[in-house]
Amino acid sequence: MPANVNQIDDGGGPQDWFQSLPLVTRYWFGGALMTTCAGNFGFVSPMKLIFIWDNIWDNFEIWRFLTPFLYVGKFDFNTLMALYMLQSFSNRYETEPYNTGAGGGTADYVFAMMFGSIGVFVSYPFIGMLMPTPPMFARTLMFFVLYTWSKRHPTSPASIWGIQMKAIHLPFAYVALSVLMGGMYADLVHGIVVGHLFYFLVDVVPIVYGKDFLHTPQFLIDQLGVGAYVAPAAPGGGGGGAVGNNTWQAPGRVNAPSEPARAARGHSWGSGGQRLGS
Repeated sequence: MPANVNQIDDGGGPQDWFQSLPLVTRYWFGGALMTTCAGNFGFVSPMKLIFIWDNIWDNFEIWRFLTPFLYVGKFDFNTLMALYMLQSFSNRYETEPYNTGAGGGTADYVFAMMFGSIGVFVSYPFIGMLMPTPPMFARTLMFFVLYTWSKRHPTSPASIWGIQMKAIHLPFAYVALSVLMGGMYADLVHGIVVGHLFYFLVDVVPIVYGKDFLHTPQFLIDQLGVGAYVAPAAPGGGGGGAVGNNTWQAPGRVNAPSEPARAARGHSWGSGGQRLGS
């Protein structure tokens, strides 16, 4: 193999960049890219990828619970921008999400994505009654992440088409731009609504009302640890030492958490009440 090829590969080519993405962002962006390409290049009909409840209920097409979050739409400028924003803002938020029990790490981000996905499914019929909303949720979930990130880091610098602003204003700037350009905006508003519910429950309610309702499930913490997940190296630096059908030792190591882990059990029920479950 020519030397210059090695240098490109070893010096940070597309594969190295993709592998450098955080765990959830890597899988979500990779899945979205492959699913969107599959729908546009004729490998599968886009009608098989969108959310249709009757097909799920009558024909047991359960993949429709997943593919609407991966199929972005037909190839155009908006789709390319959505793919870019998906990996960009998912990357930013995954590196420092709200601490809901795993120290602001990967498990907390997975829990946030689970909350966002379920929230999108549950609220979709109601949002659809107010405004026409496409049965594709990739941009919706992406705006859920964007809005949550903007609340987590409200003063972080951001920009849209060179216009500088604080992160807290960025989701609304994108919605306004979409309206001005005559594009679809209902899915963006949908994501903001679900994101605000998550922000309210995880940040406002504990401070204002002294209640703490959202906790990262223990099974996610057991699998992904506290802090940002890092896949462990194979024992001895090789491919041996498999555990069951897993090539790697489990669970993986974790980086130092951005915050101390929050107790996943034991809720303070009102001021001056007794802590239960501790």
